[in-house]
Amino acid sequence: MAWIVQWEEETGSTNADLLAAARLGAAPGTVLVADHQTAGRGRLGRRWEAPPGSSLLASLLFHSASSEGLHRHTQAVALAAAEACRNVARVDAVLKWPNDLLVGSRKVAGVLAETAPLPSGALAVVVGIGLNVSWPAPLPPDLAPTMTALNIEAGRDVDRAEVLRAMLDALDSLDWAQLHSRYRAELDTLGRTVRVERVGEVLEGAAVDVKVDGTLVVRTRSGDREVTTGDVVHLR
Repeated sequence: MAWIVQWEEETGSTNADLLAAARLGAAPGTVLVADHQTAGRGRLGRRWEAPPGSSLLASLLFHSASSEGLHRHTQAVALAAAEACRNVARVDAVLKWPNDLLVGSRKVAGVLAETAPLPSGALAVVVGIGLNVSWPAPLPPDLAPTMTALNIEAGRDVDRAEVLRAMLDALDSLDWAQLHSRYRAELDTLGRTVRVERVGEVLEGAAVDVKVDGTLVVRTRSGDREVTTGDVVHLR
């Protein structure tokens, strides 16, 4: 992929900006990075904000022939980000369904993918990542139990640009034919007892599989359930 990296000091949302650029003809491989987002979003429309300069806030533009690209590119970026954490910071980040990276039990990154139709008939897929790279220590007391950052785990400064380069390199070397099998192998949620919290329903059981379209299969006492959305808690 010929990556075209654009770095801004501040914006509302790199995902929103890149989706707008895609509609105007931005090329696949465009990467929009910001030092600070004033309207960053997580899953289910939740607000997400980090101190300026503390996180790698990047959105990557892909083109896809179908909606399957949403899941494939989300998985690819998550895998590449985990590889970058290992290669640059020597931090072992693992994948948690549907879109988080964890170090131990604490969140180090979140991934959010969005799509928009293009005049050509293709689909623009924008995958955004917020990766905590260089947070001031100590972390705020309300965040410390559930989040961490690469510099805190590594015990040294970590450069956001170096992490970005390593992530893009990992995407360039990715074997797309083996994407799902690799994602399945590296998804730390599988094999665990989990609680899935959805609107009006809570499921508990063993996470036994993940399908190509990203659906999580949870084995409950009443049988296997397929989960496409929800908040997952690793119980053990």
